[in-house]
Amino acid sequence: MNFTERLRQSQENHNSLVCVGLDPDPLKLPRHLQGREDGVLRFCRGIIEATQEVACSYKLNLAFFEAMGDNGTRTLRDVLRSIPKDTITIADGKRGDIGNSSSMYARSIMTDLQFDSATVHPYMGLDSVEPFAKDPSRGVFVLALTSNPGAKDLQYLKVSGKPLYEHVVRKVKKWNTAGNYGLVVGATRPAQLKQIRALVPEMPLLIPGIGAQGGDVRKAVHYGCDNTGALALLNASRSILFASAGEDYADAARTAAHALRDEINRYRQERFG
Repeated sequence: MNFTERLRQSQENHNSLVCVGLDPDPLKLPRHLQGREDGVLRFCRGIIEATQEVACSYKLNLAFFEAMGDNGTRTLRDVLRSIPKDTITIADGKRGDIGNSSSMYARSIMTDLQFDSATVHPYMGLDSVEPFAKDPSRGVFVLALTSNPGAKDLQYLKVSGKPLYEHVVRKVKKWNTAGNYGLVVGATRPAQLKQIRALVPEMPLLIPGIGAQGGDVRKAVHYGCDNTGALALLNASRSILFASAGEDYADAARTAAHALRDEINRYRQERFG
């Protein structure tokens, strides 16, 4: 199976479009885990155990692990081993460099760490992205239109009468010959999300920006899914991870993840039947 098929299967198995973002800020851990060498690992394992029933994917923000130094590298590997094998993993590092450097990044993420997919930026073109896509069973999510305020600095610039992000979308669609490319499109851009889905009706879309960032879940579902109500990954991080600051953090995360899954599925039923 190519990556898109694997993602679709995971979503069907979990009856869910929920992507849980693992951004484990040590300063925000519950008090009983703060200051422990294994605090982040215990925290992430608790989140995974509590949410694995409804998470079709986990997006691990590499910056939070890399900032921990040697312990972060060990923790990252242990967290990955805690994720069920039928659940898609995403390395969120937004890599992208000249070809030989990207090949090393891809080897680290895809071969050594064995992530199922990675986020990359397209600014340096195909040779900076292609190393991540050599194995059709592993995916590449290319930044198209992001949810942060600074997205307007470059992504909306007009090039030949069209915004730059649209050129990115059309280019990635051409690259997607093996069915393992996707796009990152922020939930805070619903009109553009609808436009982008129309341009790429069969590609996966990773959609951050719901939850703490305020993106509209209903619009993200209605505009982000393909015509079967799938292939949209709605990522929530802080709203699940830090649903409670106490020792009940895992139970609170479970409740938040299930509530999000159920809300998403109501909107899927509403739109796609």
